Amino acid sequence: MNTTTKGALSAGRPSAKSNKVATLASLADKGATARVNFDLDRDQHTKLKVYAAKQGKTVKEVLTELVSQLPE
Repeated sequence: MNTTTKGALSAGRPSAKSNKVATLASLADKGATARVNFDLDRDQHTKLKVYAAKQGKTVKEVLTELVSQLPE
């Protein structure tokens, strides 16, 4: 099989071919992050997802906005 055929698929991650300098520069704009993980019962989870959908937002966006509104 000829592996130099134009349009042939190749193994590997397409993102690995991008410019790493540009990728690192874009990450420099963001502050450090922390992952938050907690359990909700199914009804609470459904309520949160429905609320987010009605607002046209993701659950992450809704929770991030709520946290940003907390008093210092």
